[in-house]
Amino acid sequence: MKQVVIVIVALVTMLSCTKSEDKLEEDQPLAKGRIVAKNSDFGFNFSDFNVLQDTVQKGDTFGTIINKQNIGDRKVYQIVQSVKDTFDVRIIKPNRAYTLLRSKDKKNKLQLFVYQPDALSYYIFDLRDSIIVAHKKTRPITLRRRTIGGVLKGSLSETLENAGVEAALANRITKIYSWSIDFFKLKKGDRYGITFTEKFINDSIYDGVDNLEASFFEYKGKLVYAFPFVANPTTGKVEYYDEEGKTLRNFFLKTPIKFSRLTSRFTMNRFHPVQKRWKAHKGTDYAAPTGTPITTTASGVVEKTGYTAGNGNYVKVKHNGTYSTQYLHMSKILVRQGQHVNQGDVIGRVGSTGLATGPHVCYRFWKNGKQVDALKLNLPNGEPMNGNNKVRFMQKIAPLKLELDSIADL
Repeated sequence: MKQVVIVIVALVTMLSCTKSEDKLEEDQPLAKGRIVAKNSDFGFNFSDFNVLQDTVQKGDTFGTIINKQNIGDRKVYQIVQSVKDTFDVRIIKPNRAYTLLRSKDKKNKLQLFVYQPDALSYYIFDLRDSIIVAHKKTRPITLRRRTIGGVLKGSLSETLENAGVEAALANRITKIYSWSIDFFKLKKGDRYGITFTEKFINDSIYDGVDNLEASFFEYKGKLVYAFPFVANPTTGKVEYYDEEGKTLRNFFLKTPIKFSRLTSRFTMNRFHPVQKRWKAHKGTDYAAPTGTPITTTASGVVEKTGYTAGNGNYVKVKHNGTYSTQYLHMSKILVRQGQHVNQGDVIGRVGSTGLATGPHVCYRFWKNGKQVDALKLNLPNGEPMNGNNKVRFMQKIAPLKLELDSIADL
């Protein structure tokens, strides 16, 4: 019986130790996006050193981190001077990972310091010899090509997230299509296809989307394609075109806010929520949180800024002799009268000034001096490509379109 008790106690002790060790590992916080270095990751065998891995805290500097190793201010100054041609110690930022490799003898002397400004690169400060040196290293990148598609089962961001794709691609796609698709009007069940390349560090660590090769989205029953192309090799500027070589860059953006909700349309008879009477609403309302950036939908000159009891803070932009736009109820105006603005520039912030029941922007549109419904306009497009560029473009996109069409037909 005594032997049985001893065995049970031993088993309980082993299980307790295992749980404690597991919890100890779980309790170790890691910085966001941090790569935990393996023995060979920096080219050193960690078993040869006393290793400390940590992250830069707010208020830390290169000097304060190194000084904690008891090497003295003079030595710190010597290190800074020795590596200044390779590394500016002032660029060290919070939440970045660093590794200290110290000798395993009684002195526990700092031998190497490794700083990781991002997931891709790192700096090695070698203090082992009298001459201190610093090297910048870059981890190898592998590109993997991928095509996804099918039908939307939610928003674009949700669809990409479910496919294991970084959220940043949704923002990139929204920007590319901002002249031709209102993503708030995409519906569940609309088809889509996207071909892109993704980056992997050390062939294993995902580092986001590198390049968008081709895409299509079903919008109002039509497939709208986007293919990147450099029409002018001298500038190297990438623009996006549809399957016929027509630019996706229309003269006007579809909406003045990237992510919002359409709450009220242009109408000649609407019951005003504040004034409690029927009257014309010659604009389109987009609800969004207070402070959301409002962008001008086309380039032009700020014709007027100001405040009225009804409009609140507003900005009016004249784009040419035909078109003007106005943006109402801003919490803050960020431009001045007479200022030139480019398409997509932030001109103010969403608010609820004037006659408004909540934060939104009322977007108004003038054509030849008359207020019109922006959503019903056939707005001017950019010039299509032609000549040799058209031939090169069609040759380039042929296999890409064939690949996307195989998804569209499913």
